[in-house]
Parts: sequence; C-alpha cells; structure tokens
Amino acid sequence: MSKSRSDAYAASGVDITAGYESVQLMKKYVDKTITDGVLSDVGGFGGLFMPNISGMEEPILVSGTDGVGTKLKLAFISDKHDTIGIDAVAMCVNDIICSGAKPIFFLDYIACGKNFPEKIAEIVKGVSEGCRQSGAALIGGETAEMPGFYPEDEYDLAGFAVGIVDRKKIIDKSSVKDGDIIIALPSSGIHSNGFSLIRKIYGEKLLSDENLRNKLLTPTKIYVKPILSLIENVAVKGIAHITGGGFYENIPRALPKGLSAKISYEDVKKLPIFDEIMSAGEISRHDMFNTFNMGVGMIAIVSREEVDKSLEILKEAGEDAYVLGEVIKSDEGVILC
Repeated sequence: MSKSRSDAYAASGVDITAGYESVQLMKKYVDKTITDGVLSDVGGFGGLFMPNISGMEEPILVSGTDGVGTKLKLAFISDKHDTIGIDAVAMCVNDIICSGAKPIFFLDYIACGKNFPEKIAEIVKGVSEGCRQSGAALIGGETAEMPGFYPEDEYDLAGFAVGIVDRKKIIDKSSVKDGDIIIALPSSGIHSNGFSLIRKIYGEKLLSDENLRNKLLTPTKIYVKPILSLIENVAVKGIAHITGGGFYENIPRALPKGLSAKISYEDVKKLPIFDEIMSAGEISRHDMFNTFNMGVGMIAIVSREEVDKSLEILKEAGEDAYVLGEVIKSDEGVILC
C-alpha cells in the first residue's frame, strides 16, 4: 500500500490514502457484525457469505435496497453522523422482513465530496449498529470520493440487504381475510421519510433548534427480531413497513384485492412530534397519514383468534404493540374514520 498514492489524483480532489485510512478505522465496527456465514474480510472485491439453509426445503433469497433521503441534511447541520447508518440498514431490513425473510447480510454505499476518514468511520459505526440490531452481517461496501459532485462536507448514504426464507413460509398476504385484525408496532419517531416536507415547514428553525434536530434525527426503529419472534409462533398473514406514503400507500400492500383496512383515527397512538408537524405546517389529516408513519412503524395482520397471543409475544420482544384496526370487505384500501 505504501506505493499506492497518486499526486495527480490528489490534486484533483481524490485522496486514495484517505480511503485506506477509512477502511482501517471502520474495521472495528464491521467486526462486531460478523456472523457464522461470513467468509470474507473488509477490503476485498466482493463480500462472501454462506447462508445456513439447514431445515429449509426451498430457500429463497429476498433483497431490499434504500437510502436515508434528505434526513441527511439534518445530520450535516448537526455534524452528527453516528446514527444515520442505523436508518440506512433499517429501511432495507424492515422491508425484507415483510416477506418473512431473516436478514443475513448488508452492504453500504457512501458517496462524499471529500473523504474525511473519521466521519466515514462514524457513518459506518451507525451502519454496524443497525446490522447488529437486525442480526445481519456487514460484509462489504463502497466509499466513493466525488469532488465537484458533492460539497466537501456532504455525502449520500444507501445500501442493500439480503435475507432468506423457506418458500413455504413466505408471507404473501394470500391468506388475509375479512375479519382479520391489524396490529400496530410503534415507531421511534419520523423514521426516514417525509423530511423534504419537514425541512419546508421548519426552514431556518432547523439551523438554530438543536433539540428539534435531535428529535428528528432519532434513528428508524428496526423490527426484525420482534417480527421474527412473532412469525415463529403465530400464523402471520401480512406485514407492512410504514414508510413513504404513510398508511394509505403501505397498508394496502399487505392486503389482497377486495379487502381494506378499517382504522379509527382515535385508535392510532400518535407521537407528539406528528401533532407538532401538523400544526406548524398546517397539514391536513389526510396528508399527514399519506406522508408519515404517525407513530406506527410496522403492522402485522393475524386472525382474530391469535390477537392476544400475538400481543403477548410482541410484548416479550419489547414491543408495546396494540390493535390498530381490522380487515373488511372493501376496495378503498384504507378507511380512516
């Protein structure tokens, strides 16, 4: 590595040696995510993983990819970079768990205007924590220094996760029927969508109000372990991750054609931050529920007979879950009354 330095490339704004330093600094965080299936080390050209398929008749891989979006702007303003990686992991693993798949590995992509090794390591620290919470191994990634494309102090962060599930255990909403019950798993806050609207509402206040920024930067909650516990003990019929599009876009994705979710507005345990946003921006109720999770980060659909058991399992897993609504015959998707 001692000969790997280009003065010409450095003069253009790309420091190769900073990339090597970043890898060394992040390695201690990556090591915390290593699981039995990891066959590769950080720094190779590809991440190697051997999944455990014992007991599976037809193992199916399930993948998901996402980024953090404009929530990153708040991280830049606050110069706080050690939690935003949790969001990147959460947005991916929370999606693939909706199929009943257990996340097995994750890879990240960081593009920046200038590679500050300590900052990159802080970002990966958060990614590592997200992987630890979801049981996924961080088996690789990429840091791209792109001067002139991004400002020096800004970056973008995205990634993808891969999970595995036995084909016969895939949750595909096909068994959902009229009368089934919708269970809510509370969110930790805004999670990672709707921040363009939030920035429009609060504007310059975001620059001066550190408490508000910290509240908005609360990482996306990762639901992998409680959901895995639930599907191991209950016949879960459908799951939806409540992200961009809120209730109106995401809940119908867990419902077959001809069925809708009937939810009482008063039954939604909204977090105070959403009332604050609604008031500050003079946002309609419909637009709030069509943009934000409103305090519900994920929903699971079970038969009426298994509601009590489901709530108890989720409680044991640390979730303050509750009955949100029911499935009815309708083509409206979501009926919020």
